This record gives sequence, structure tokens and C-alpha cells, in this order.
Amino acid sequence: MSVSRFDGIIFDMDGTLWDAVDSYCRIWNVTLGHYGVSESTISRDLLISMMGKTIDVIIENIAPRFSGDKDFLRRLEQNERDLMPRLGGRLYEGVTETMKALCQSHRLYMVSNCLRQGLPDFLEFTGLSPYITDMLSNGDTGLNKTDNIALIVSRHNLKSPLYVGDTAGDYDACIKAGVTFAWAAYGFGKVDNPPFTLSQFSDILSII
Repeated sequence: MSVSRFDGIIFDMDGTLWDAVDSYCRIWNVTLGHYGVSESTISRDLLISMMGKTIDVIIENIAPRFSGDKDFLRRLEQNERDLMPRLGGRLYEGVTETMKALCQSHRLYMVSNCLRQGLPDFLEFTGLSPYITDMLSNGDTGLNKTDNIALIVSRHNLKSPLYVGDTAGDYDACIKAGVTFAWAAYGFGKVDNPPFTLSQFSDILSII
């Protein structure tokens, strides 16, 4: 497939570029501990089951007592700002080398449902900032993934972008936004009949 098949590549973060679930568990449990909830409440498996959802949906599902509680959300965000730069996550194999190669021929973007500081923390911790042209998150805009993908597409006048994500929610967002999808099968989610499948991150080089 020729390089001209896609004029930009948009990446999800969690389950696509790195695994930071253990750090998120720590942040959630520290936050809940402030309210007297046991610091072993939020497990890795529980958070993985929520990956790809917006923060309001996650809170409603795993900590419904705090649904709509602005103080809780502020504290969660503050704890992420304080802890994530130190805790970070683990990049999947080949991400750095592949991003270096991709940016030679394509503009690279990120769209995630994370909190406002999630993408900046990711880029600072991993050193991948030089390769990313633009990024948007649910925390930035309050928009869902479909609308944030569409906003990146519009902002950069993309005609044939590719989105790389790992969940069925990512695929659904791409369908609604009219963007081609590649499934990161090594990530957290299960996707039925995706247009493209990546068994490892570097497989994207064969797609483009």
C-alpha cells in the first residue's frame, strides 16, 4: 500500500502506545483514600475494563458515589498531575523507533479520552513530543472521541487519516467520524472485524 494512502495518523494513548494502568490504579486509590475508601478498591482488571471510556462514565461505573462530584474530579486530576510524571507507564515494544520512522512521511496526532494533563504527561515521560503535531483529549474539550477525532481532521484538513486504537469504542468513534481504523490487538480491548489489525506496534509500517 502506498504512503499516500493516509495523509495523517492519529493515535489513541492507553492500550495503543503504552500501559500505565498500574499508575492509574495508584492515582485512583490515593484519591479514594482521601474520602475514607480502602486504598485497594480499584484493581488493574477493573480499570482495564473501563479503558476507552470518558472519565464521567468511568466514575459512574466504578465509584458511583462520586458521580457528578466536582470536588472528587478535581482531586483526581490533581493527584494525576502530582503522581503521573513520576509513575508514568511502559511503552509497548517498538513504539519509539516506529514513531521516528513514521514522522518522516506522515503527520502524527493523538486523541484520547484521558484527563486534561494525560497527553502532556505522556509525551513528557516518554520523550515522544517531537513526533506529535497536535493532540486532543476529553479533558481538553469535554467532547467525546468521535468529535475530537473530527476536530483534528478538520483542524489539519486531513483527507484520508488513519486512527490507531485498541477498543471497540475506538472503532465505533472512527466509523462515526468517517476515519479508517487500525486495531492494536496487543492492547486492552476486543474489536470484531477491524479494517486493519496490528499484532505489534511496528506492524503499522506495513499498513502505510
